[in-house]
Amino acid sequence: MDNQQNKYISVSYQLYSISTEGTKNLEEETQQDRPFQFISGFGFSLDAFEKHIVTLEAGEKFDFTLTPAEAFGNYEQEGVHKLSRDVFSINGHFDHENIFPGAVITLMNEDEKRFMARIVSVEEDGVTVDTNHPLAGKTLQFIGTVLEKRDATNEEIQHMLNHLSGEGCGCGCDDCEGGCGHHHEDGCGHHHHHEDGCGCGHCHH
Repeated sequence: MDNQQNKYISVSYQLYSISTEGTKNLEEETQQDRPFQFISGFGFSLDAFEKHIVTLEAGEKFDFTLTPAEAFGNYEQEGVHKLSRDVFSINGHFDHENIFPGAVITLMNEDEKRFMARIVSVEEDGVTVDTNHPLAGKTLQFIGTVLEKRDATNEEIQHMLNHLSGEGCGCGCDDCEGGCGHHHEDGCGHHHHHEDGCGCGHCHH
């Protein structure tokens, strides 16, 4: 794998979740003009996903399945938390526009590490969030094509390092419009971060 480091890889794919009964559900599909792009060796995509892709060349097709352990792990009830409404308030006003059941937001812990969370419910005494990945506990099937594979340029590598270090928008897009919005915290160090204009939410980031 050493000779597969720092490769710029672009893929298009369909991502299916497979139930225990064998039923397939389409979870995500890249658009023709917005493929998933990453540089190998940076841990930007799932390790098991990258392991399957990095040995392929441009034009090759792929069809592989990842177990929950290889993908996003098992669903953990401990990942569900109830937070103060203050975490989601801006200038003293609750952020109704972005905080509603089903919304997916970015939270930041005391170590300023970002993670995604889904709003379960909004109540008078707090907001319940689920920090499990939406695909936790699911078997995943990726079907697609490698569109491009080449050595990454120094500029592309630096761009990736900036994303991984938290500079700029962190969503992995090359064209984040409108910056990263706002974030705020309460006294316990919980941050709510709303990313404006970052439309790419590839499941394996």
